[in-house]
Amino acid sequence: MSRAEVYAMVQQEKRDLAALLRELSPQEWESPSLCAGWRVRDVVAHVLYDGTPLPKYAYEVIRVRGSADKLNQLYLDRAREWSADVLLSIFESTIDRSYSAKIQPKLVLADLLIHHQDIRRPLNRPRTVPEGTLRTVLDNPDPFIHSKRRIRGLRWAATDVEWTYGSGPEVYGPGEAIVMAVGGRPSALAQLAGAGMDVLRSRLGDK
Repeated sequence: MSRAEVYAMVQQEKRDLAALLRELSPQEWESPSLCAGWRVRDVVAHVLYDGTPLPKYAYEVIRVRGSADKLNQLYLDRAREWSADVLLSIFESTIDRSYSAKIQPKLVLADLLIHHQDIRRPLNRPRTVPEGTLRTVLDNPDPFIHSKRRIRGLRWAATDVEWTYGSGPEVYGPGEAIVMAVGGRPSALAQLAGAGMDVLRSRLGDK
């Protein structure tokens, strides 16, 4: 998979998310997402980082001394007084001017897909993730959210696309649910099964 192909997936994922956001009511914009403490509008504010020119983004990283939590808060604080319409307009403007995605498209795609589903799942707005996008994220989970510690020592098998990984007790289910579980979202556990579920539950803190 070429960088250009993955970059195109990022752009399509943004278009799909923008289409969803255009449908949301004011109440849904204020609804909780799967990200603890973040509303839908906060998730959208977070993903605006990909529309930040790299020199400015580097400055912001230095400004918060490399703290991901403080960087996220910077974006949330900046958007605090913006209306949903303004947030949506700014997000849509990033579709044609992605910056981080040009450098690390696989990383941005993984982050974007998970956050897209962070919005959809609590609102009960399921979708079929494009197979190419799903397989790319399954093969390249976001390393910054401790995905490797959740993956290791298990055999993973998607039941809706041709994909397996690893060895050990098996965890199987829809590819999207695997992405979300590996991304630390316990709500995906209900869609998964297999001998490795007890290990996975313990890693996600679900007793």
